[in-house]
Amino acid sequence: MGVAGMVLSFMVASIHAVTNAQDEIRLETKAYKSHKNPIVIFNHIKHQEAYKQEYPAFFKAECGECHHDENNKPLKNLKAGDDVEKCIGCHKKAAYAKGKKAKGLSQKKKLEYHANALHQNCKDCHRKVNKKIGKKGAPVTCKKCHLKS
Repeated sequence: MGVAGMVLSFMVASIHAVTNAQDEIRLETKAYKSHKNPIVIFNHIKHQEAYKQEYPAFFKAECGECHHDENNKPLKNLKAGDDVEKCIGCHKKAAYAKGKKAKGLSQKKKLEYHANALHQNCKDCHRKVNKKIGKKGAPVTCKKCHLKS
């Protein structure tokens, strides 16, 4: 009886923790004066839970897959609902370094730019997923993520 109670308590706590995380997160920051493309609405719960169930063979959907430290190492011991620093906290340049602006910049310097860091994090993962599932389900182009309202 005691073990069953502990398991039930853990399950309820897990469900509660997942519900503490915002379902949809607007990936915007006031650091930008304007946005050229529509704001991306990121579905956190879908990435965290649904894809893990849909592709259990390779999709771990652990927090550290997106949330990392200054050395790009996955953050450990995060759980749904924990406060995490926003990307702009480390990737402080509120812009996108591309074209002439990016020419000659090292990868490290490019990642100082907020938009470069977001795009790399998302697109790299999406490309990996697409390769593993053998179809182009995860978006890698502007209009697939920056949806018009």
